Amino acid sequence: MKNKILFTALLLLPMTSYAAIPYRVQMNNAPLDAPGTQTFAQEHRFYIGGAYNFSMWQEYTDKNNFHTGGKNTSSFEGMIGVRPFDTFRIEANYVHTKAEWNAFALTGDTVFINAIFDARIDSMYRILRTQMLVPYVGLGAGISWNSSDDKNIEIENKMAPVFAAMAGIGIEFNQHFALDLGYRYVYMTPQDFGTITDFVPTAHQFRAGARINF
Repeated sequence: MKNKILFTALLLLPMTSYAAIPYRVQMNNAPLDAPGTQTFAQEHRFYIGGAYNFSMWQEYTDKNNFHTGGKNTSSFEGMIGVRPFDTFRIEANYVHTKAEWNAFALTGDTVFINAIFDARIDSMYRILRTQMLVPYVGLGAGISWNSSDDKNIEIENKMAPVFAAMAGIGIEFNQHFALDLGYRYVYMTPQDFGTITDFVPTAHQFRAGARINF
């Protein structure tokens, strides 16, 4: 009995293989504009948006044991991005920031260039046409132009490199509009504020924003 079942399965195996060939040919020859064959990046290459940032600036103690505690501040930013692939986008951000500590406050205009990786399933292979929740991670680098709100404190190097790491989730209500909820860690290279030496501004930022794809 077992031998009969095995013999029958061996006979059906070639038939199954030939039956799959028309399906593969049909997928390879499908036009690029057919439903389900285009990726999200091809349909919506660019986007613009904005975000609100709640920043928690970290305390700092310099080598002379001068200590200052960080305060919480709010800021806004604008963004523009390009999406080369479903799972990768390049984004430019402009952020106007006011950072505060117990001893002084710092105002900065910062420009970031970010590389962001989206956990998006390719449109051609996803079961459903849309994916509403899209987690992301990213890295950023940029330049900040800073000034002190205290006239008695002079910044020696007003232009400073800034680096960032981020993670969050995008909520895509449709192919044109998405909300972003995320976290960003910001690190600015050491600054000299007169008597405050090697000051390193760092912050934990919690972000809420929106993107429009087109």
